[in-house]
Amino acid sequence: MPRFALLAILAFLLCAAPALAAPTCQDRNGTTIRCGAPDAMPPGWTLPPEEFNRRQAELHNKTNPDTILEAVVVIALFLVGIALLPEFDGRRNEDWEG
Repeated sequence: MPRFALLAILAFLLCAAPALAAPTCQDRNGTTIRCGAPDAMPPGWTLPPEEFNRRQAELHNKTNPDTILEAVVVIALFLVGIALLPEFDGRRNEDWEG
């Protein structure tokens, strides 16, 4: 009986149809974007590698101080929220009663 179950599972897995994914498109900068979006290029279009590398280098060289400030504020608020949590170690009965 175990051989039959193993064989049935194996047959089930081998007969499963593979899932097909939707095509991906790129925008003018060479980044992946959903096909049909306003800035999407036709499916199959790719940016030449040297142009892609040049544009990606330009995008990564731009640092935005506002983005860094937002990240610091979000992390600080998260840590303040953790610091304001009440003490809870689960050893006392009062910890478990509402």
